[in-house]
This record gives sequence, structure tokens and C-alpha cells, in this order.
Amino acid sequence: MQRLGDPWDNLVSVKSASPAVTQETLRVKVEASDLNFADILQCQGKYQVRREPPFTPGLNTAGTVVEVPPELASSWSVGQRVVGPTVGQFGGFAEEALMLACQATRIPAGVSTLAAAASHVTYGTSWFALHHRGQLRAGETVLVLAAAGGVGSSAVELAKVHGCWVIAAAGGAAKVAACQALGADEVVDYNQEDLYARVMALTDGRGVDVVYDPVGGEYFDVARRLVAWEGRLLVIGFASGTVPKAPLNHVLVKNYSVVGVHMGGYRQHDDRPFSQCYEMLHRLLLEEKINPLIDEVIGFDKLPPTLQKLANRLVKGRIIFDPRA
Repeated sequence: MQRLGDPWDNLVSVKSASPAVTQETLRVKVEASDLNFADILQCQGKYQVRREPPFTPGLNTAGTVVEVPPELASSWSVGQRVVGPTVGQFGGFAEEALMLACQATRIPAGVSTLAAAASHVTYGTSWFALHHRGQLRAGETVLVLAAAGGVGSSAVELAKVHGCWVIAAAGGAAKVAACQALGADEVVDYNQEDLYARVMALTDGRGVDVVYDPVGGEYFDVARRLVAWEGRLLVIGFASGTVPKAPLNHVLVKNYSVVGVHMGGYRQHDDRPFSQCYEMLHRLLLEEKINPLIDEVIGFDKLPPTLQKLANRLVKGRIIFDPRA
């Protein structure tokens, strides 16, 4: 990005020298970088961690270590496969990127680099939401909004693996089919059906134990009314672009919890849960109990228009950038 703005208008491909490692970073050959709403916000200058142009976007990447500074030689080596957040001006939408060694996760043998990239943010977010913050229990009922999206599809799979009964909500026939393929017990097409009426009918008027909401906006108001007594409403994000407000009298009367989920915040406050998170997720990948939904793998030429599709919520699951594609 040479200047801030919509990436579909301002993102251009240029040649540059390889990024230089510091005492704390690894230089990584990029093999798979997932596209996120946060990448769009960063290009627009609206993300909480602001990068000044020029910079290469791509907040996360996966690939092979090609350079290790002497300070890290006892812990890391060239040839190791890693996944994690990028750092500074050198993001993942490139042939090479920089990664903070303290935030890098080794990819175990048997897990593909593609699967590691596709699951790192989305399944990581859902693990923190459902397990760490939501204290999900087997047998509970879970409603997942935007269930065909990146984080939504991961929530459906993780909740099913945990032994829960899952209602997936998505818009349109293609996304409904994707949710069914993910193993959702029931799917509500909120383009065609009344979400509140259908979920209440499916739960005999009780509502659900857990609502997973990455959307916000108008659906938050519906979602809060669907939380059962002593349930949890997990606030993942605001893909709708609108930050809703919760009437606290309703929270009090129904005795439920509104739980914020900010996975990235644990990097600053307490990063210990990350090792437990990725140990579990990589084990589930190895056991083929989860399978990230990948809509498309793209190269440099498709980055700008695909980021626009992502902004318009026209994709299913994950889009992965591979500089070799």
C-alpha cells in the first residue's frame, strides 16, 4: 500500500528487496496467507494497529523460515515451517514476510501449511470464544451467526467436535449448503426465514445456551433475545459495520452473560492460552476432525478484487493468498 484507502483501489504489486531480520524476527518464505476483514481495515487506516504507508498488508502468514538472526539461533532454524502474525511493514501478501519469533507457532509434520494458515485466526478465534471465554460444555445448544464465513464455519466445526447441538444461520442457498456440509444440525437461511421464530421453534421456545455473533448490527438484537436463561452471548466482531448496544435490563432479567472475545488482546495481557489453543487445533487437524472451509486460493493479480468480495461478504470460509498461484 503506497497510500491508505480501499485496497481494491490502492493495492499495487511492486518489486522490493527482501526484508531484513531484527533480533526478534524471522524471515519467512510465504506459502499461504489468509485474507481477513482486519487486512481491509488496516489498508483503510482504521485498524487498531496502524501501519503508515508504504507497507505490505497481510496480518498473518504461514511458510518456511529462510533466515534466523543469531540471537534466535538456539530456538529456531532455517527450514522450519511456521504460522503466525506478521510484523511491521512486511506483511503476508508478498513472497517473503517478517514474523515475531515469540508469536510464531511451529507447524507439526502432517499438518499442511495451507490448513495451518486457514485455521490459525478463524479456529483460534473460535477456540478462545467457545472454550476459553464461553466455557462451552458438551450437550449445549449453540447458534452461530454468519456460519458460512471464516470464523463462523470454524465455530460450527469446533462446537460439533465438542458434542454440542448447532444451529447455523447464513444467507443464501450456497451458504446454507456449506453449513450443512460442515455438519450443522439445523440451518436457518435468514434471507428467507425469520431467524427468531425459527430458532425458538427448533428449541421449543427455550432459546440457545450460546450465541456466537461475529456480525453485530441488526442481528445482535435478534441474537440477544435468543439466549436462554443463564446463557452466553459471545461478541466476536462487527462484520456488519455497526456496533450494537445491549439493554442491560434484558441481560439482568434473563440472567445471561455478554462476553467479549478479543483473541489478539491476549498477546498484550496473557499469551499463555495460545499454546493450549494451537496444540488442540493442530491435533484436531491431524485427526481430521476439523477441515477448514477454503473458498479459493489466489495469487497477486486477484488480491484487490478478492478483498472487495470479502468486504461485501461474498465469500465462504477462507480465502488464501499464495504468491505462487
